[in-house]
Amino acid sequence: MEKFYITTPIYYPSGRFHIGTAYTTILADTIARYKKQRGYETRFLTGLDEHGQKIGEVAAKLEKSPQEYVDGMAEQAKALWKKLGIENDDFIRTTEERHTKVVEKIFDYFMEKGDIYKGEYEGNYCVPCETYFTNTQLVDGKCPDCGREVKLMREEAYFFNMKKYTDRLLKYYEENPNFIQPESRKNELLNNFIKPGLEDLCVTRTTFDWGIKVLKDPKHVVYVWLDALTNYITALGYMSEDDSNFKKFWPADLQIVGKDIIRFHGIYWPIFLMALDLPLPKEIYSHGFIMMKDGKMSKSKGNVIYPETLMDRYGNDAFKYFLLREFPYGQDTVFSPEGFVERFNYDLCNDLGNLLNRSIAMVNKYNGGIIPEYKGHVTEFDKDLEEFTLEQIDKYEKNMDKYVVNNALTELWQIITRTNKYIDETAPWVLAKEEKKEELDSVMYHLAENLRKIAILIYPFMKETSLNMFNQLGIINEENRGYDTLREYDKNLNNVKVIEKGIPLFQRLNMEEEVQYIRDEMSKSTSKK
Repeated sequence: MEKFYITTPIYYPSGRFHIGTAYTTILADTIARYKKQRGYETRFLTGLDEHGQKIGEVAAKLEKSPQEYVDGMAEQAKALWKKLGIENDDFIRTTEERHTKVVEKIFDYFMEKGDIYKGEYEGNYCVPCETYFTNTQLVDGKCPDCGREVKLMREEAYFFNMKKYTDRLLKYYEENPNFIQPESRKNELLNNFIKPGLEDLCVTRTTFDWGIKVLKDPKHVVYVWLDALTNYITALGYMSEDDSNFKKFWPADLQIVGKDIIRFHGIYWPIFLMALDLPLPKEIYSHGFIMMKDGKMSKSKGNVIYPETLMDRYGNDAFKYFLLREFPYGQDTVFSPEGFVERFNYDLCNDLGNLLNRSIAMVNKYNGGIIPEYKGHVTEFDKDLEEFTLEQIDKYEKNMDKYVVNNALTELWQIITRTNKYIDETAPWVLAKEEKKEELDSVMYHLAENLRKIAILIYPFMKETSLNMFNQLGIINEENRGYDTLREYDKNLNNVKVIEKGIPLFQRLNMEEEVQYIRDEMSKSTSKK
C-alpha cells in the first residue's frame, strides 16, 4: 500500500483561531481524505507551537502560567477541529515530552557537529513574529511581516551556520523544481533570501525562559524555529524508542503552510534536515491569505470572521465548500458576506440540492422509487452525458493529484451542471406522458448514477453531504460508494430504492438578512480584542 504523509503548520495559540487557520486545516483534511479514498495509507498531522516569549506575555496578562494557558488553548483547538469534522491522525504539542526530549537531542547533535556556535546577537526583534530583522529588512522602521514596532535587543545566543548549507540548498532547488509551490513563492525565496546570501540563524534566547532548555547551557532556551519546525519528525517518533512511523512515513509528501511562514519552511527547515542527513519533504505548498475588502483581517477594524460564525449557522459543509472553492491556488482571496451567501444559494441550493431533489422525486413518481437497470444508450443524450462525466472525472483527478482543489471542485461542478442540463434535454415528464418507458427508465438510471458519482467525488470536501446523498439515493452498499467504481456506467443499482420524499440538502438563504448577520458577527470581534 502506498503511503501519504501530510502536515499543516503547528499553529501559534496566542489567540482565537480565525477562518485563515481553519482554511489550512480544512485543505489538508480534504487532501488526506481524498488520498484515503484512493487507497493510500495516510497520516495527517496538525498541532500547536506552544513556546516563546509571546505565549509567556499572554499568559501573564491572564494571570495564568504558560502551561495552564497552552493547555486551555490546546483543548480549544482540538474541540474546533472535532466540531469541523477534521480527521487528523495526530495532534502534536511542542510542550509534550515526545517533542521536547528529541529537540534537546537534535540541538546537542548540531553542537557536536559544529553546525551551532555561541555568539552575541544585536538586532531588531519583533515579539509577535518572534523574529529578528536587520535594519535593511525593516519597512519604514517596522516589522516587514506584520508591520508592528520592533525592539532593538542584544543578548548572548547560539547561532546555526546557515551559510554552510546555502550552495546545497540552491542545488536542491534546481534539481527539484516542484519542491516549493507555487513557483512564484519559490522565486521569492531564491531572489530575496537565498541568492543574496543567508545570514546565520539565531536559535536560542536568554531573555525569557518559556521553552526547551539547552542541555549543556540551560540559561539558553531553544528559539522558536528550531523547536517548532522539528515537530514534523518528532511526531513520527524520530530519535525515539519507537520510530516505526518515522521509518514508514518520512519524508512528508505534502506540507501545507501560509505564505507568511514559507521563508522558514522553505529555507530553515530543509537546511535543518540536511544537517540531520534526512530526506527533504517532497513538496511544500504555500497558500495565500484570506483578505477583506478593506485589507487584512484585524480586530481593530472589526472585520475578523471566526469559523464558528459560519459553521454554527450554515453547517460545516457549506463553510468548507466556500473556502475550498473560493481560494485560488497559491493566491490571496477576498472574503465577503455577499460572496458566501451567493455560493450557498446558487451552487449548493440551486445546482446540487435541486438536482438531488428533482431526481429523487422523479424516480418515486415514475418508477415507484426503484432505480431502473442500466440498458446502454437509450436516449440520444445518454452517451454524451456519460462521455462528458468521465472526461470531467479525469480533470478532477489531475487537479486533486496536484492539490489544486479549487479547480477540482470547479470540474466536479461541471458534472452537476451537465446533469441538470440532461434533465432539460430528456424532459422526463414528456417521456412519461408519451409512455416511453424504456427511455424514461434510462433517464432515471443516468440521473441516479451521476448523483452516485457526484457523491463519491464530493466526499473529500463535504463528507456529511456525500453520506446524506448516498442515504437519500438508497445506496447503502459500501461497494457502490467506492472510488474504484467511479468509471463504471453499467453498475447494477436495480432494486435500490430511493428515499420516499427527498430532504433538501441546503435551505435557500435570504441574502439581505444573512449578509447583515455575518457583518454583525464580524463587528463583534472589535469588542473581543
